[in-house]
Amino acid sequence: METAAPAAVIVAIDGPSGTGKSSTSKAVAAKLGLRYLDTGAQYRAITWWMISNGVDTDDPHAIAVAAGKPSIVSGTDPAAPTITVDGLDAAGPVRTQEVTSKVSAVSAVPEVRTLITELQRSIAAQAAAEADGIVVEGRDIGTTVLPDADLKIFLTASAEVRAARRSGELRGKEAADLAATKAALIKRDAADSGRKTSPLAKAGDAVEVDTTELTLEQVIECIVTLVEERRSRDAAEIDEKRAGRK
Repeated sequence: METAAPAAVIVAIDGPSGTGKSSTSKAVAAKLGLRYLDTGAQYRAITWWMISNGVDTDDPHAIAVAAGKPSIVSGTDPAAPTITVDGLDAAGPVRTQEVTSKVSAVSAVPEVRTLITELQRSIAAQAAAEADGIVVEGRDIGTTVLPDADLKIFLTASAEVRAARRSGELRGKEAADLAATKAALIKRDAADSGRKTSPLAKAGDAVEVDTTELTLEQVIECIVTLVEERRSRDAAEIDEKRAGRK
């Protein structure tokens, strides 16, 4: 009997900053031939646009009114993901400390979340229809954006380890000491987990992976294994249904 080909798979990877979401998600997508979407970059992109266009990021009403104006486009190649705003490359600008300090406030505005969530769902649907699937990383993917994802992962790590990782990513004048970085992460955790609209939370059916004492390679291998197991189960179910019709 001919075995069913793997169906497109949607993988949701959530978790707070510094847990290794981006590095893990890109590597998993590349290994499995899937597309990749960094949803955090989209929220950073709209935040950068707000700052660049003089929108008061402390004023939710002003943010809501302007939310639909920028055009955000995400490239989904895991080897070279891109993010543009109104046709401009925003990959560098969205990673500045200014954007980092304001993105939680902008992301908490319901109108922003509605628009970006619709964009994310359309990208995932396109990947499912046109490719083998996609790995989508963020903070509310498994709970809100893609609650029917085939596999949901929630990455965690201790605040100390996350701060060390994030501090190591910073360069030059934006480099920060560990204490300041840890405080900033905890503050953002509280903001993301406490917002009324789509808070950071672990989905009830998500697999939690604590990355505190794991290498990046170990985390990647763990998730690749989980995806391959899911694909095998799905293929077996399809084969059983086909056999039942005969």
